[in-house]
Amino acid sequence: MTANGWFQIALFLALILAVTKPLGVFMARVFSREQTFLDPIARPVERLIYRLTGVDEQHEMRWTEYAVAMLLFSAVSMLVLYGMQRLQGVLPLNPQKLPGVSPAHLAFNTAASFTTNTNWQAYSGETTMSYFTQMAGLAYHNFVSAAVGIALAIAFIRGVARRQMQTIGNFWVDMVRASLWVLLPFCVIGTLFLVSQGVVQNLRPYDTVKLVEPQHAQVTGPDGKIAVETISEQSIAQGPVASQEIIKEWGTNGGGFFNANSAHPFENPTPLSNLIELFSIFAVSSGLTYTLGRMTGSQKHGWAVWAAMAVLFAVGVSTVYWAEGKGNPLLAGADQRPTSMQSGGNMEGKEVRFGIANSALWATATTDASCGAINGWHDSFTPLGGMVLLVNIMLSEVIFGGVGAGMYGMLIYIVLTVFIAGLMVGRTPEYLGKKIEAYDVKMAMLVALIFPLVILVLSAISSVNGFGTSAILNPGPHGLTEILYAYTSGAGNNGSAFGGLAVNSPWYDTTIGLTMLAGRFLMIIPMLAIAGNLAQKKYVPPSLGTFPVTTLLFTVLLIGVIIIVGALTFFPALSLGPILEHLLMQAGKTF
Repeated sequence: MTANGWFQIALFLALILAVTKPLGVFMARVFSREQTFLDPIARPVERLIYRLTGVDEQHEMRWTEYAVAMLLFSAVSMLVLYGMQRLQGVLPLNPQKLPGVSPAHLAFNTAASFTTNTNWQAYSGETTMSYFTQMAGLAYHNFVSAAVGIALAIAFIRGVARRQMQTIGNFWVDMVRASLWVLLPFCVIGTLFLVSQGVVQNLRPYDTVKLVEPQHAQVTGPDGKIAVETISEQSIAQGPVASQEIIKEWGTNGGGFFNANSAHPFENPTPLSNLIELFSIFAVSSGLTYTLGRMTGSQKHGWAVWAAMAVLFAVGVSTVYWAEGKGNPLLAGADQRPTSMQSGGNMEGKEVRFGIANSALWATATTDASCGAINGWHDSFTPLGGMVLLVNIMLSEVIFGGVGAGMYGMLIYIVLTVFIAGLMVGRTPEYLGKKIEAYDVKMAMLVALIFPLVILVLSAISSVNGFGTSAILNPGPHGLTEILYAYTSGAGNNGSAFGGLAVNSPWYDTTIGLTMLAGRFLMIIPMLAIAGNLAQKKYVPPSLGTFPVTTLLFTVLLIGVIIIVGALTFFPALSLGPILEHLLMQAGKTF
């Protein structure tokens, strides 16, 4: 660990703090339909969209209608993406003549992945997806899945803010406004910036270049005999990368154009591009905390929520940086970093141009948010460093979290927190003037239980059956961690992976695909039910027995509830995975 590394982490958090208020105010104005500087451009486009689609922008929806609209839109979008992948071979913009995505379970997994804002990739992007699929399919879903998440968060905030109303907004209007005002303009600017840094953006066929020195590789022929093949050429993949790169970060999607994701120099070529992409992962989610305070009329509450997120982030990134900086004790006395860098630390699986500090920062941010983009290989982190990344997702990714998803996930924890606080003082719990009653707590607990149920059941089945264990490339506790991480990443709509698991199989493609759908939609329904119920309630003035949600005590209690309800649920599984691996590493054994 170095002073420069800590400075970079502090600078990142300072930038996120600086953008929180202006972006939060902007989003509050957008979704309250107040005037913004983008209205002269975005408003005519918005009206045209409503005219073409028949949407009545003045129509308000109950939570049930809001949920049905969201589910229908997501279902149709997923079916279209599935068909696009299967028919890719006959569709345009395919200069490499890539065939349709096969087998069917891989296409299903990918369609579920991008529809749910997970962007889990069981394929190599540059050798599987055509430009048409990348742009019209995957990049499109990067926008709309992020817009859906923002719309849902705004709907929940309205539920908290409104009094004695039956409606929580209009899904179509919220989604269109999220796309036209919040996502698209910033991504246009971000794309141009990334191009200026060297990120590729074209529609050319891949280049073929001569190698300076021919390479020799062993290949097995049809007869089973091994022969030596001389390779003298290499294909250089390229394409519309910058436009997909910025929305993958700004919308916390994570799906890379290339298999190496943001470790690839065509996606992330410079330290400045690395910082901007990192900043984009947290920006919208951080801004939504200010939007929460502004729309509910309690700005101090918004900052209290931001503080809880920031504390959890700081603890996580400090732990990862410490674990990776300390390195592997079995290599004590050996330099685990390049000679140009300070001695010590775990550089396995990390880009030399980013180093340990930036790799630890990126890994923490991408697992705090439901992003999944990587600039280093999580499978190569130390057991404790990797465990923090896993725990970040297990906390339902509410540490800033995905765009929208982090906010409505945090609001679920807030409901539970004020309920527990109410029990402590023997009063009916209240949240910003709304009584939290049995129905709200039941729905909140349903959300809290669905997440670990899906992860632990499927992880258990995979760890004791051949169709699951045959995919493990690392034995022992590390193999269990790989399985656990895969299902946690799917249910948390994160999309990153430990890597040492052959997941492109019928079992893993299908079950992880179903996990992603469950982690997105089964948790959204009870969340919207809470929003609809809160919107109908009368305002209750605060009294001496009301637990304030604007204080340091609230922030501390909220952090405690997140850790207890989230992390401790998974403690037995973590004990058998990364914790056991760490203890065995200290005893001299690795996997």
